[in-house]
Amino acid sequence: MTQPKNKVVIFLGPPGAGKGTQAERLAAEQHLVKISTGDILRDHVVRGTELGQQIKPMLDAGHLVPDDILIALIRDRLADMEGVRVIFDGFPRTRAQAEELDVLLEELGAPVDHVPLLEVPDDLLIERIVARGRDAVAGGGTSRSDDTAEVARKRQDVFREQTQPLIDYYSARGHLEHVDGVGSMDEVYARILKSLK
Repeated sequence: MTQPKNKVVIFLGPPGAGKGTQAERLAAEQHLVKISTGDILRDHVVRGTELGQQIKPMLDAGHLVPDDILIALIRDRLADMEGVRVIFDGFPRTRAQAEELDVLLEELGAPVDHVPLLEVPDDLLIERIVARGRDAVAGGGTSRSDDTAEVARKRQDVFREQTQPLIDYYSARGHLEHVDGVGSMDEVYARILKSLK
């Protein structure tokens, strides 16, 4: 079966939902390029591009990179592709970014196809994040500073607050698919695949 020329998937899900792992697997199996704006930003800084020099002070100061720069980075990344077959992980984060991205994708003739939203109850998410920290320490590593119940709970609140407008936006356009994120990695992956049909 031949793959469609263009396919655009935007992954949404709270911290600890396993979004990154599932996005990696989906990208590999469906021949999609996983796009993380964080990775693109770091790459430009490392390569010392003009854009990299412009954003390095912002990143060093812990400031958010303006939307127009992020969209320019994505435009630059997509421009080289023969077909736009991508999965966005961690972008867009705001409704304004989603609207900008839609304009860009429409220009490229590759509108958004699917927006799976991984849903996991808060208590389970917090349990997973705290366990991740414990496992890291038990394995001789160091726990991430955000692997505590208190910080995890705060991150869930921030996620909900920031993401609700995105959920409403994509839901209104008929792109949003609710995916039960509870179960084994394989079970959740099977549900994600079903949502993309």
